[in-house]
Amino acid sequence: MEAQAHCPACGAPQQAEATCQDHFYQMLFWEAEVPARGAVHHLAVLCYHLQHPSLYSPEGLQAALRLLVMFVEQGVPPHTARQQMAADLQNHTIKIGGTADSFGQYAQPINWTFRAADVINNGADRYCESMRGWATAMLHDLRMSGNLPTA
Repeated sequence: MEAQAHCPACGAPQQAEATCQDHFYQMLFWEAEVPARGAVHHLAVLCYHLQHPSLYSPEGLQAALRLLVMFVEQGVPPHTARQQMAADLQNHTIKIGGTADSFGQYAQPINWTFRAADVINNGADRYCESMRGWATAMLHDLRMSGNLPTA
């Protein structure tokens, strides 16, 4: 029996035909297919990137963690978060995207309880609900791992 491959970033089981990136692209397709699903686009991008932290720079990862708290715990809408983050970054120049030499990583391992594949497995009709559940689960998992202080 062949061992199942896992995503090196988030630990999700992977098959050649269904990687985490494939799941992310499926989410984007669902949003394009039904524009109302775009109401959770900010969560899709944030959750995917937070579970694959090397896509962020170290500073970008910290900013993304702040956004997750703002969205999930504080109920801040995306346009307000953009305004607040822009004001915070106005006098600072930080690189958001990770590079081979400078990328985000967590200090402690994380046992993710919800991943992109779970959103896809729940189906397009439950997409918005699944995205909100993913964001909530991520906040919990990050706190339980010690990578995000409790409020």
